[in-house]
Amino acid sequence: MRLLVAGARGLLGAAITREFSLDCELHAFAGRADLDLTDAAAVRNAVMRVRPDAVINCAAFSGVDVAEDRAADALAVNAFGTLALSRAAREAGAALVHYSTDFVFDGKIDRPYTEEDAPGPRSFYGLSKLLGEWFAAESTRAYVLRVESLFGDPAPGAPPKGSLHTIVARISGGEAVPVFVDRTVSPSYTADIASATRAVLERNIPAGVYHCVNSGAATWAEVAEEAARILNRPAVLEPMTIESANLKAPRPKYCALSNAKLASFGIAMPTWQDALARHLG
Repeated sequence: MRLLVAGARGLLGAAITREFSLDCELHAFAGRADLDLTDAAAVRNAVMRVRPDAVINCAAFSGVDVAEDRAADALAVNAFGTLALSRAAREAGAALVHYSTDFVFDGKIDRPYTEEDAPGPRSFYGLSKLLGEWFAAESTRAYVLRVESLFGDPAPGAPPKGSLHTIVARISGGEAVPVFVDRTVSPSYTADIASATRAVLERNIPAGVYHCVNSGAATWAEVAEEAARILNRPAVLEPMTIESANLKAPRPKYCALSNAKLASFGIAMPTWQDALARHLG
């Protein structure tokens, strides 16, 4: 299988690269300097040069709060960049895998969101990602995989990143850990998402939107407690709420995702606790 991966240096892109590099012809574009998604002509040229079986889009403008002030930049990458990849993939006869986010929902329910639930983004970041989902559909065979609360190993030479990394670093250093007690998520291991992505492509399941997250739901306080248990270290938690954090962009409070649709096609995701234990082990 020949693959083109955009955003290969990011946390998810690194996992995708590790998953496919041994047995696939991988054309990995690390970042904007390698492939600028805001340049539709450059995107088309890259895709037509590689002629991949699948285009995997791990690139994103991911600054949730920054996007409130840089709406045009967020749209250029998350929406119109996806459109450029989608059109190029269609022309090349390639499948498209595009990763979206829990931020497309408003977080006002009390059970995991399914793919049938209507989106209602509260932030400009969430809106730009929702537009990207719609634009991805211009590809002949598009898989929109919604992911969230990512943790995993970074690309070689890249700094660790993500909420979980910060939590673990503070626990390991004996520092107090500020954690949300009112934001419920489905923490997701990038290695498991990469494995599921391979299954999606190799099994040729129906194109569409899928929630590709580890099973289960937890508040960030519960995630920190589980991390401390695995590390066998005490955790000094400082409970906080979304309101008290005074963040620029609104966050969905309850944004756990159900992966039942993915499981119905034989792609079962491990629990987040199992994933966390493997990552920290």
